[in-house]
Amino acid sequence: MSYSFLFIVVMVGGAIVQMMLKSKMNKYSNQRNSLGLTGKEIAEQMLRDNGITDVQVISTPGQLTDHYNPTNKTVNLSELVYASNSITAAAVSAHEVGHAVQHATAYSMLGFRSKMVPIVSFASKFMPFLLMGGFVLLRSNITMPLMIGIVLYGLTTVFAFVTLPVEFDASKRALAWLDTQRIDDEGYEKAKDGLKWAAMTYVTAAIGSLVNLLYYISILNNRR
Repeated sequence: MSYSFLFIVVMVGGAIVQMMLKSKMNKYSNQRNSLGLTGKEIAEQMLRDNGITDVQVISTPGQLTDHYNPTNKTVNLSELVYASNSITAAAVSAHEVGHAVQHATAYSMLGFRSKMVPIVSFASKFMPFLLMGGFVLLRSNITMPLMIGIVLYGLTTVFAFVTLPVEFDASKRALAWLDTQRIDDEGYEKAKDGLKWAAMTYVTAAIGSLVNLLYYISILNNRR
């Protein structure tokens, strides 16, 4: 019952966060930022102000596809963010450049997270099969596949929590830069609000992953 309750809380909490994020981003997408700059222009200006000259700002298809790619050093902005001069565009583009600044300054948590990417990618390929097969074989008291699946799932959970300081720090850098640009107080607070709800999606994902991990471990322990 306790795990069922936690599942429900996490699921409802995640849904509320997603709903709030969508609402905030849509609302601020229709409000012009006081700098009058598009997402592309803000990203390029922030890169210059941080002395970064080897990162390119490009447009990428879709919505919520904004990200920084450390492999080819590109700030990828979704089409609306790239061309818009809204508050949302200002917040999102500055946040993604925040990751580029982390990369340029050798921010330790970003480096650790990057090193985990190939490991987590490998784990994610085999983990679902090991977990599903492990639950089936557990009926025959064969525990090894489930144990391995839980270890791999544990790696993805660690990755989710390592992501948190990386995302919070990128937002902190974004807001600090926007403040130096003398964005108006109302626009700053709205950018901060939008980034807060974006960060909360990572928090709920990490908590959800932890709850699942503890649940899998409890099942294994009850059968041993």
